[in-house]
Amino acid sequence: MKYTQLGRTGLKVSRLVLGTMNFGPQTDETDSHAIMDSALDAGINYFDTANVYGWGENKGRTEEIIGNWFAKSAANRDKVVLATKVYGNMAADGQAWPNHDKLSALNIRRAVDASLRRLQTDYIDIYQFHHVDRATPFEEIWQAIDTLVQQGKILYVGSSNFPGYKIAQANEIAARRAGTIGLVSEQCLYNLAERRAEMEVIPAAQEYGLGVIPWSPLHGGLLGGVIKKEAKGGRRASGRAADTLADPAKRAQIQSYEDLLEKHGLEPGEAALAWLLTRPGVTGPIVGPRTAEQLESAIRAVELELSEEVLAGLDETFPGPGPSPEAFAW
Repeated sequence: MKYTQLGRTGLKVSRLVLGTMNFGPQTDETDSHAIMDSALDAGINYFDTANVYGWGENKGRTEEIIGNWFAKSAANRDKVVLATKVYGNMAADGQAWPNHDKLSALNIRRAVDASLRRLQTDYIDIYQFHHVDRATPFEEIWQAIDTLVQQGKILYVGSSNFPGYKIAQANEIAARRAGTIGLVSEQCLYNLAERRAEMEVIPAAQEYGLGVIPWSPLHGGLLGGVIKKEAKGGRRASGRAADTLADPAKRAQIQSYEDLLEKHGLEPGEAALAWLLTRPGVTGPIVGPRTAEQLESAIRAVELELSEEVLAGLDETFPGPGPSPEAFAW
């Protein structure tokens, strides 16, 4: 496994991030623990989750699965850089009260303590804002975060799904507070098929020293060889991938992508991950394996070097918007 610094911090993290969103809803606890064992054995030390994972009446279940894995061995927790998120409403369905979500100081305090209990740990390495809270000023948010850092409950803070201007706003306000480190990472939707983050989010992250953590690196399976799998009688596209393939022009684009990689003897999913690892500002993509085989495929991508011909072909197939303002002005 290869490692890099997380943004401007001294924290060393693997170039793949283990996403755990499937733990619980699609992968049972036993298999989830096996995947975490395999990830750690392969050198992946960056694990990502969120308090709402498990979803619906099972919100929090994913954190519980991870916590039970930590309870098996103190070495597991010691080796892992643990990231979780706050924002979503964690009250039982039908019992939501006004302060059970978002980024008020009250909810941050409540949510971090609940995550610590579920995760069976006394600190979180990277505590992430899962979404922008337009109603709560960053002065309040940073005051709550400073208290948690002083208490030793969290070490760093990251964002997720933030536009570029909010990254700038958050860190400019943090800079005015003595001792507040500000955001050190941003999780954003970024892959070959969805490159809008290149306009402002990634440049803002680079300017302020945030590590970029792309989520959905295969765009819901669309970049994982979905047409080829369908032709071989494999799992059919669903969700976002199925909606995209219903558009003839988009389907032709994905077919061109798969043809390009087949010509060079490359697996589409591995190539899509390898492409992200070449992108400026990217720390490492989040991979969310449902099975051990999917994890093994993702790990191979770290060692995969794409030729200039392949990189040029990918850019031609999926042209990015370019940075702003040139993306929309002269």
